This record gives sequence, C-alpha cells and structure tokens, in this order.
Amino acid sequence: MTAANYPPGVVRVIDSHTAGEPTRVVVEGAPDLGGGDMRSRLTRMREQEDWLRTSLVLEPRGSEAMVGALLQAPVSPDAAAGVLFFNNAGYLGMCGHGAIGVVETLAYLGRIGPGRHVIETPVGDIAIELTPDGEAVIENVLSYRWAQDVAVQVDGLGEVVGDIAYGGNWFFFTKTDRRLLLADHPELTALTTRIRRALRAQGVTGRDGAEIDHVELIGPPSDPAVADAKNFVLCPGEQYDRSPCGTGTSAKLACLAADGALAEGETWRQESIVGGVFLGRYRSVDGGVIPTITGRAYVNGDTRLLFHPGDPFRHGIQPTRPTDHA
Repeated sequence: MTAANYPPGVVRVIDSHTAGEPTRVVVEGAPDLGGGDMRSRLTRMREQEDWLRTSLVLEPRGSEAMVGALLQAPVSPDAAAGVLFFNNAGYLGMCGHGAIGVVETLAYLGRIGPGRHVIETPVGDIAIELTPDGEAVIENVLSYRWAQDVAVQVDGLGEVVGDIAYGGNWFFFTKTDRRLLLADHPELTALTTRIRRALRAQGVTGRDGAEIDHVELIGPPSDPAVADAKNFVLCPGEQYDRSPCGTGTSAKLACLAADGALAEGETWRQESIVGGVFLGRYRSVDGGVIPTITGRAYVNGDTRLLFHPGDPFRHGIQPTRPTDHA
C-alpha cells in the first residue's frame, strides 16, 4: 500500500441481497448531511456529495444493478433509522427490496431485533416488522393507480396499453402473455427501454408531471401454485430488478385493488424474473392503499472501502471525470 497507506476516507458498507437484488448499506464514513428530514438530506447528498453514490454503486467497486442505502440518524426518537436510497442513475424516493436489505443490515449490526420498527425515507415513514425467523414485512407508503389503460405508440411495437401507478416510485404496467425468461433479459430490457422512451417523448407522466422511470411487464407465473404473476422490471438506470420489486409490487397492489381483482387482506404472490417471490397485501385508505410486502434479505459482505488518492476511478467509472473528494 502506498500514498501513506491510504486513509482518511474509509467507508464501511454492509452488502446484502433481497431475492437476488443487491443492496449496499453505508454504515460508517459517510459525509455529514446535517439535520432535517430525509428529503432535505437527499437533496444535500445529490447536490454536494454525489461522489459517495458514484463511488459505491458504479464500477469498479459496484455494479449497474447495485442499489445503495445511506443510513441516517432519524428525526423522530421513535424511529430505528433514516435512510436515503440511490442507484446507478441517481436517487430513489423509496426502495422496497432495499428497505428489506436495510432491515437485515440493522439486525446484523444488532441495532434492532424482532418486532415492529419505523424507518424514515424521503417519501415518508415506513413501518417494518422483523419476524423471529428473519423475514421482513414492509408497510409501504400510500400507493395508488393514477391512470388506467394509457396507450402509447412504441417504435417497433405499435400501440402499448398500460396502467400508471405509484408505490414509492412511478410505474407503467403492461400485461403480456409471453413467458418471461431470465435468458431473454437483453431483449426484455430493450423492449421496456423503448416503452419508457415513448412515455417520455409523448409526455406521459405521473402526478404533477412526475417522470415514470420504471416500466414493468406482467406475465404468467412459472408455477401457478407458487405465484400469481411474474414480472420484468426496468429500473431507472436501464438495469432490470432481480427481485420482484417492492415499490412495483406496491403499485401493482393498488391497481389490483382499483380493479376489484384482489380483496383487502388477501395475498398476492409476485414472482421476479429470477424466480424470487414477494408476498403482498393491502389495506384500503382514502386515496389508495397501504401495501405490505414480505420478503427476506441475506447479508453477504461487511467491507471497508478505501480511496487511493491516485486512483482515477476511485469515484466510479462515469461519463465525466470524477470530482476530487475524500
């Protein structure tokens, strides 16, 4: 080791996966984002400390599929933690699989045990239940369908019809009769990317002009005895979700509730493109539903990340030259 044996600038992260989708939780060494709620801290991170995001989730340390989560001291003394979510493309208001990863990380660190806890996010507080056998039940934010049977013209596909819904992030859902196979992920990625580009080009948005940055195909399950549907989810950075997608399942529950296709309290079994399953339920409230998503994460790394001052890619491989931090 040269350059005075590296530090300062050591960042400790806990890695986990939820149904195959990775989460990297920052537990030590992050810059101080000050006080205020999680939305204001996310703004500060985006504007002043984006180097942390790019360092952790982009190559050579990370991968395009990696979702990061920065633990924060909560505003409320009754909350277990605050958290900011980010990925290869930017920042997320909420992340379902990431929240399950955060729960497992907090349990691994001994900060929580089985029982009910609250985590603060930029889009609101979520309640979590850690079961004695290690499953996490996430009570998500208000979810709702914004528009039904929206038609867009997509290059090479013609008219595509789907629903627009919110589950912590914005989704466009469209149904397909084809079998969704992991081996076909390059084709499915290209197809859903064309749909998202069409949504942007044709000015189709969520509430208040919000960008629809997730596109989800809903197809038949691999085994009807195990799941009710299988999905392929395109995430904002043009990577597919390996998990069934917690915010996507929340938004899907809102659509099912609006259609009268799933009763309050009944279970929806959502299968992912790699075969993992989340269990989803909801309760009705004014303006939509409050979903609960059940899944499990597994810690698979406890790592100290170093930043050599001479490493040109210490803040990730990105289109522009890394800025000089840490």
